[in-house]
Amino acid sequence: MLPELSRSMLKNRAVLAAFAAVTVAVVAFTQLSTAERIEQSIQQAREMALAEVLPPSLYDNALLESMSLVDDPLLSNPQPSPLYVATLNGEPSALVFNATAPDGYSGSIRLLIAVLANGQISGVRVIQHKETPGLGDKIELAKSPWILSFNDKSLSQPAFERWGVKKDQGEFDQFAGATITPRAVVKATQQALVFFDQRQQDIFNTYLAQQRVPEEE
Repeated sequence: MLPELSRSMLKNRAVLAAFAAVTVAVVAFTQLSTAERIEQSIQQAREMALAEVLPPSLYDNALLESMSLVDDPLLSNPQPSPLYVATLNGEPSALVFNATAPDGYSGSIRLLIAVLANGQISGVRVIQHKETPGLGDKIELAKSPWILSFNDKSLSQPAFERWGVKKDQGEFDQFAGATITPRAVVKATQQALVFFDQRQQDIFNTYLAQQRVPEEE
């Protein structure tokens, strides 16, 4: 009786072990395939976001592979954030990076900004905010074309002191019933241009130097 019981227990253990091994293998395979799909989706989302502010015709390098992290108080980001270097025919063409307007009406407003090598803005998009629907959310392109008013602007166009909303004698429109939100975005965008003006030469030079480093044989 005891030998039969032992054999039965061993058999059950073997079946359970085999089941556990198969389960682990299935879970691992599922996680791996899911992780790959998630990563592909993330990459596609990044590419789409970058294309919103910087047309692909303006660069020929692998933009996502050019990413580094930048931490500068002028950008007001709460932590180091991605910065992408665009080149065309081996020459610097643009920088794309995040900036934060910390003084929105309902909290921080996160921006994605592309600045061309000549200092002009290629595009600005709001990627996260908590502003009031129907008022402050007009900073979204889906709600209003207001954000396009930054296109082609630079530190000198308009003049530095004109970087503000019209209520503050600035160049940019405010929204009816909502001035704080556009004021915050304008200020953050101007600060981003100051960052570009101060750092772009070093960033471009560092990136180009890295591209020239010969690969080890």
